[in-house]
Amino acid sequence: MKIGVIADDFTGASDIALTLAEAGMCVCQFIGVPENAAAKELDAGVVALKSRTAPTDEAIRDSLTACDWLLAQGVEQIVFKVCSTFDSTPKGNIGPVLDALSDRLGAKGVIVCPAFPENGRSVYQGHLFVQDKLLNESGMQNHPLTPMRDADLKRVLAAQSSKTVNHIDALTVMRGASAIRATLPTDGYVIADAIRDEDLFEIGEAAKGARLLCGGSGIALGLPANFDIAPAKPSWSAIKGPGVVLSGSCSQATRQQVEVYKEQAPHREITASEVVNGTINAQELAAWAMAQPVPPLIYSSAEPGVVKAAQDTFGADRTALAIEKLFADLSSELVAMGARRIVVAGGETSGTVVKGLAAQTLEVGPRLTAGVPVLRLIQARPIALALKSGNFGHQNFFADALDKMEQPT
Repeated sequence: MKIGVIADDFTGASDIALTLAEAGMCVCQFIGVPENAAAKELDAGVVALKSRTAPTDEAIRDSLTACDWLLAQGVEQIVFKVCSTFDSTPKGNIGPVLDALSDRLGAKGVIVCPAFPENGRSVYQGHLFVQDKLLNESGMQNHPLTPMRDADLKRVLAAQSSKTVNHIDALTVMRGASAIRATLPTDGYVIADAIRDEDLFEIGEAAKGARLLCGGSGIALGLPANFDIAPAKPSWSAIKGPGVVLSGSCSQATRQQVEVYKEQAPHREITASEVVNGTINAQELAAWAMAQPVPPLIYSSAEPGVVKAAQDTFGADRTALAIEKLFADLSSELVAMGARRIVVAGGETSGTVVKGLAAQTLEVGPRLTAGVPVLRLIQARPIALALKSGNFGHQNFFADALDKMEQPT
C-alpha cells in the first residue's frame, strides 16, 4: 500500500477514496480500523472514522490506531482527511489529531489545504471560501454540531494546536511545485492557498516524499502521480432492487435536494419530538418504505431555527443520539426487508447508517457527482450505497444516484 488515509467521517472517506480511484489507484474504504491485514494489491487504503465530533481523547486514540495499522501495511504517505469546510469546533478535533499524527510520524512543515474547487471550496489568503462566500457566511455558521464562525484557517488551526501555523500564498502556489517546496517551513503546519484544481496538482507534486498531509479530498489529486500511477475510471456492476433515501443533513444543499425529491417520491419526515419521545420506530418506518412503489425519502433535515428549537427543548446531545440510533436501526431493518440501494445525506447520518449495516469494507465505484462515489457493501446480497456530504450534489442528486446504481459501467 502506497497511500493511507485517515478520514474523520464516512462521507469524507468515500470522497477521497473516489479521488484516488479516479487517479488510477486500487482503493478500499475500511469502516474503522481493520483487524486483519489489507489485500496486497491495494494501492491506497482509506480508514473511515467517526472522529470529527467525538471526544478529543477518543479522536486522537482512534486516529493513532489507524495510523499504526496503515504503517503496518507499508504506506509511504498518510493523509489526514478533514471536511472541505474544515468542520471543527474551537476546541478541536482537527488540531489535536493533527498534532498527534505529526508527532507519531515525525512530520514537520505539514501542508494543510481543505480546498476542493470542483465543489466550490477554495482557499485564498489563508481564508476558506464556499463558492463566493467566506466560510462563516456560507451557512456553515449555523451547523448544529460544528458551527464555523471564522474563515481564517490560520487562526482556526492555531487556536487548536500548540504548533506554529504558516501560510503559502496563491501567487507562490501558481509558480508551481518547486516554488511551493522552497517555501515550506521546517516545522509546524502551513496553510496552502488553492483556487484551481491545477493548484492542488502542484501542491501534490510538492508533497512528494512528505510523511503527512492534511486536507479535503482535493489534496489527493496530485499524489498518485508521485507513485507513477496513471488515471483510470473505476468500474461498476449494476445493483438492482428496492431503494430508499435517508437524509439527516441540515445543510442548505441537502434541504434543497429534499424539497426536489419530495415532489417525485413518497416521503416521511422524522421530527426530534417523535424520536426523543419514542412515538416513531425503525421497524414501522422500514415497513412503510418497503411498501412504496418508488424509492421513498425518510428525512430529519430541517432549517437551523427548527434544529435549534429542538436542541433547546430536548438537549443537543440527547437529540442527536436519539436520531442517530433511529437511523442505525432503520438501515438494518431496511436491508433485512430487502433494500438494495441506499442513498444517505449527511456525514453523521452516513456514519450511523454504515454502523447499522455492520459494514467493514466498501469497494469504491465511479462518481455519482463530484466528491461522491457509488460504494458496494459486500454481503450475501451486495448493497449499493451513496454517502453524501451535506453540501455536495446537484438538486436532483437523490434520483440520479438511485438510477446510476442500476447502471453498469
